[in-house]
Amino acid sequence: MQINEVFTPDSIRNLANSFQQSRVLLTAIELEIFTVLDKHMMHSDDVAKLINCNERAVNRLMNALVALGFLRKVHGKYYNNETAAKYLVKGKPDYMGNLHHTNHLWDLWSMLTESVKSGGSVFQKTISRKEDWRENFIAAMHYRAQREAKIISLMLDFSNVNKMLDIGGGSGAFTYEFLSTNENVKGVILDLPEIIPITKKYAAKYELTKRVEFIEGDYLDCSFGKGYDLILLSAIVHINSFEQNKELITKCAESLNPGGQIIIRDFIMNDDRTGPLGGALFSLNMLVGTECGDTYTENEMRDWFINAGINKVIRKDTSFGSNILIGIKN
Repeated sequence: MQINEVFTPDSIRNLANSFQQSRVLLTAIELEIFTVLDKHMMHSDDVAKLINCNERAVNRLMNALVALGFLRKVHGKYYNNETAAKYLVKGKPDYMGNLHHTNHLWDLWSMLTESVKSGGSVFQKTISRKEDWRENFIAAMHYRAQREAKIISLMLDFSNVNKMLDIGGGSGAFTYEFLSTNENVKGVILDLPEIIPITKKYAAKYELTKRVEFIEGDYLDCSFGKGYDLILLSAIVHINSFEQNKELITKCAESLNPGGQIIIRDFIMNDDRTGPLGGALFSLNMLVGTECGDTYTENEMRDWFINAGINKVIRKDTSFGSNILIGIKN
C-alpha cells in the first residue's frame, strides 16, 4: 500500500474526507443491513423497523450504500449486489466478520490526537469496550490468518519439526494449517485464559483437538515448557516494547530444542521507519491501542535473536505486508 507523494488540493481533500465512505460501510455492517436484506428486496422503512432505527436516517444511509456500489435500488426497493451478498451477509462462508473489529479500531483511532499528546493509549480511560469485542477481534485475526497460513506453511521447513508452540495464537489458524499439512507435528497454543475458550471452538471446527494442547496465561509471565522445534510469534512482537520482546525471544530460545526455529511474522520496518506504509500506520494503531506496542526494524529484531544466543537469522518476504524473520538455534 503506497500513497502518491505528489498531492494536489483536491487529493488532500479527498484523503481527509475518505473516512466518510468508511463510516458508511462500517455503520451498515454494525446495523447488519446487508444481513437483513439477504435474498430480499425491501423498502428502507421496512429495514428501519427491523433494525430499530429512524426511518429517514436509514433511507439516507441506504442511498449512500447504493452510491458506493454495495446496494442496488429499483422502484424504491433495495437489495444487495453480488459483492455485498457474498462478503457482508452474516453466516455466509465468506462473511467478512473481521470488519466488526474495524469498528472497534474506529473508536481507538478517534483518540489518535490525545494519544499523540499523551504518548500512549487513552482508550480505556474514555470508552468501555463492547462485550463481544474479543470474539470480533479473534474472528478478524482468523479471517486474515487462515489465508496467509497456507502460503507461509510453504515457506517454512518442517522436516525436523515434531512439536510447535503458537504464542498468542488466538484462533490457532496458523497451527491448524501447519498441522494439516504436516501429519507428524503436534501443536501447543498459548493465549490468555479469556481467549483459550474461543481458541478451542476453532480447534473443534478443524477436528484437530487430539493433536493440540492449550496453555492459558500471559506469554510474558507464564512457563512455556521445553522441547519445541518451532515457536511461532505471529503478529505478537508489535504488541510489546523493545525490552519485552528482547526478554520474550530469550524465553523462546530457552524452550527450543537444538536446531529449533523461532518464527517472527510481523511488519518489518526500514531503518528510518518511514516504510512500509502499512507498518508506519500500524505503529500508530499500537499507539492508540496498547501501552507500549510498536513496529520494529529488522536490525532491532536481529538484536533480540543475538541477545538470545541465536546468530543464524533468515528473512523471507511475503506479499501480505508483514514479513518473516527466522532465528535458528545452534
